[in-house]
Amino acid sequence: MGVMEGTRFFPSTLILFTISLVLVFTWVSLPHASPHPEELLDCTSDAFFNPRTDETATRSDHASDVPRHPLHPLTVQEINRIKDLILAHNLFTGSSTPYALHSVSLDEPDKLLVARWRKGYPLPPRRASVVARVGGRFRVLTVDIGSGAIDVLDDAVPASGYPLMTIEDTTSATQVPFSDAKFNSTVESRGVKPSDTICLPLSTGWYGAAEEGRRLINVQCFSSEGTPNFFMRPIEGLTVLVDLDTMRVVRIVDKGSTIPIPKADNTDYRFSQVNVNQRMNLINPISIEQPKGPSFVVEDGHTVKWANWEFHLKADPRAGVVISQARVRDSETGEMRLVMYKGFPSELFVPYMDPTDGWYFKTYMDAGEYGFGLQAMPLDPLNDCPRNAYFMDGVFTAADGTPYVRSNMICIYESYAGDIGWRHTESPITGMGIKEVRPKVTLVVRMASSVGNYDYIVDWEFQTDGLIRLKVGLSGILMVKGTHYSNLDDVPLQEDLYGTLISENLIGVIHDHHIAFYLDMDIDGADNSFVQVGIKKEQTSPGESPRRSYLKAVRNVARTEKEAQVKLKLYDPSEYHIINPNKKTRVGNPVGYKIVPAGNAASLLDLDDPPQKRAAFTNNQIWVTPYNRSEQWAGGLFVCQSQGKDTIAVWSERDRPIENKDIVVWYTMGFHHIPCQEDFPIMPTVSASFDLKPVNFFESNPILRIPPNLEKDLPVCRPAA
Repeated sequence: MGVMEGTRFFPSTLILFTISLVLVFTWVSLPHASPHPEELLDCTSDAFFNPRTDETATRSDHASDVPRHPLHPLTVQEINRIKDLILAHNLFTGSSTPYALHSVSLDEPDKLLVARWRKGYPLPPRRASVVARVGGRFRVLTVDIGSGAIDVLDDAVPASGYPLMTIEDTTSATQVPFSDAKFNSTVESRGVKPSDTICLPLSTGWYGAAEEGRRLINVQCFSSEGTPNFFMRPIEGLTVLVDLDTMRVVRIVDKGSTIPIPKADNTDYRFSQVNVNQRMNLINPISIEQPKGPSFVVEDGHTVKWANWEFHLKADPRAGVVISQARVRDSETGEMRLVMYKGFPSELFVPYMDPTDGWYFKTYMDAGEYGFGLQAMPLDPLNDCPRNAYFMDGVFTAADGTPYVRSNMICIYESYAGDIGWRHTESPITGMGIKEVRPKVTLVVRMASSVGNYDYIVDWEFQTDGLIRLKVGLSGILMVKGTHYSNLDDVPLQEDLYGTLISENLIGVIHDHHIAFYLDMDIDGADNSFVQVGIKKEQTSPGESPRRSYLKAVRNVARTEKEAQVKLKLYDPSEYHIINPNKKTRVGNPVGYKIVPAGNAASLLDLDDPPQKRAAFTNNQIWVTPYNRSEQWAGGLFVCQSQGKDTIAVWSERDRPIENKDIVVWYTMGFHHIPCQEDFPIMPTVSASFDLKPVNFFESNPILRIPPNLEKDLPVCRPAA
């Protein structure tokens, strides 16, 4: 009896134990309450940080803004005063005197004044730099906003070229062709209604004396019938030359009368127009939640403080985004140490590789001709920038001097993509159970500029280890060329299409993008040096070692500008250091930062090609010049129709001393773009970047003492049912 009962007991116990295990495993595997209920978040609540709520309501019109920092951009009130002062000046008096303001921006105080200033101190005198066209002549003016004094700096006007075009210039120019009967009849002969015709202002470049003495713009047009993506429906071969000052047609060239207008089929890129059955829901929504709010603050509208970083941020009509006085906290001493006084995109060069009549002039300088900031469009919350972003506006000036606001032009947000700040796991063979990992969170400052068909996304990314990454993304729509051909089989072998057939009757023309960055690096002070650290192969001596060769670092300090001109070479590698030779680490290394190139592309155009002369900043990837207030734009102050006589290549011919001086480093990033069918009808973003990385700047790993993530630190959100 007892034995039989014992035998029955073991199977019953085993069954109960198995069931218990299954229940426990099921309970563990299924979603359940957090062990820290106070950490549980309602993911659908409105409690998450929204940086565009209360503050936006109080500052959206910017009418009451006042400057609180020496580098604060011009306010609405200041721009209105500048307009009043200028129109009262004897150059502008008289109601019949035509004028336009092509550029109005802060004339920044001297670097020493900015360095000495502290919050609560009076601001240095506020001054504006103005480029005006009045009475048919261009003038460079300095306006003292406080005293009202105006200085006319005629010697600052370059020998060639014109300043960036106003929005009013480009808008008016696109309407001029419609006043010409020949243009209208030509368009209609192509089967395009004038009401469906959209035209674009395309800068002319410079190709000889015949184009001097007047401001010109080329206008080319497209059919918008059946699609908002009119770029894919060019009226090929039709070019109208317009005089920007008289707003009259100078010349009409039509060399494409037999080329068909490409079809509108499959060119609409709007999600609202996608057939419901064809929509692609590839991923579930992802959101970064910050239950304690962001880790950054924006003080006085423009000073950003995050983690161990602090910098000044503003919008600029020509450069787009300007970062100033970037400082990082030393993890050993707690001191805020200066890394970069000022950085911004200085110029963009976009040459198309088609030498035919309607295309050869397409060699755009997007910052100096159109204004990289003027073309910045409002960012789209949740798509351009994540949910946790803070948005900043730009305040600019219309041609008549009236201020206007470009809302949501810049966003700032913290980014976490599961990246690793540092890690080490010890091998089991040591018997040491060490696994140390630190997450990487970065701060991103973003702007997107839509210069015609192309969209440029510019990111400044700050990392807690002291690194700054500059990334440029290219998206938007191709500039395409109409063609007779619908299939490559129809193209004669000897014919050069100058690009790729991306759809029926459409060629994506080969082109480049080159972006020059101005980097006024002040590593622990203004006096810095540029050091090229060559990585050289060394041969071992006979009998010295089983090895036959090794690599050696050879340091060369550039004494003058020409010694610092760098063309990147894969098989002749170097590191490129900006150091402060007057400050050393405890073991004797000069403190510094280095430029770390990533993917890049060099301009391959002939140095004597007129577009290359104008964009000579692309002759090298790195330049170093002594600091000069008047040398900020790599392609020159006046870029439109310039002849290339005021570029960084010209300045550097002076070969000025740069060792242990206040220097500016220029880095040019490039893209070669051979279009493909995946770029039709709109392009997936392609990106490139480079880093500014500490090199012996800190005494040791600056993020050594940051904590790892723990389960209790992170929100637990229930997924949707």
